[in-house]
Amino acid sequence: MVKGREEKLMKSTAIEKILWSIALPGFGQLLNGKFLKGLTLLGLEFIINQKSHLNQTIIASFQGEIPMAIRVTDYQWLMFYPCVYMFAIYDAYRDTLSGDTPPYSFFPFAFAAFFATIGVIYSPNFRIFGVLLGPVWLPIIFCFIGILIGNAIKFVCRNKLPPSIHK
Repeated sequence: MVKGREEKLMKSTAIEKILWSIALPGFGQLLNGKFLKGLTLLGLEFIINQKSHLNQTIIASFQGEIPMAIRVTDYQWLMFYPCVYMFAIYDAYRDTLSGDTPPYSFFPFAFAAFFATIGVIYSPNFRIFGVLLGPVWLPIIFCFIGILIGNAIKFVCRNKLPPSIHK
């Protein structure tokens, strides 16, 4: 009975820290007591946000001004954002579980970062059904594709590889 409660609490705590990391990279680390790492990730987030003009890009994208969002974006800086963002989320999750994460649990996060970065690269030109989605919406769509592919690879690795390889 106590063990079940502890597992529920651990899962709830992991979700809390993941959600704080989604809100702002570094917050999950601060909640985990990893202050240097948390402040470093917060600093990186602010630098990349400023240098890439991400807030202006987000506002223009939400207002449907995709050409303006493309114009204001500094792509050389924005390309760093998906990797820092997804690493912060995964790291907060992993630290919450004291490093005792299930095998291959990093795959969805790593593939999400990779695919979102590809989305950033193609966002000025790539159209879906003739619609230009720009530097916010296309990377988000690609991120979800990366999560799906990462989960599929995680599933295959967990179920097809011999147990001795999992560690």
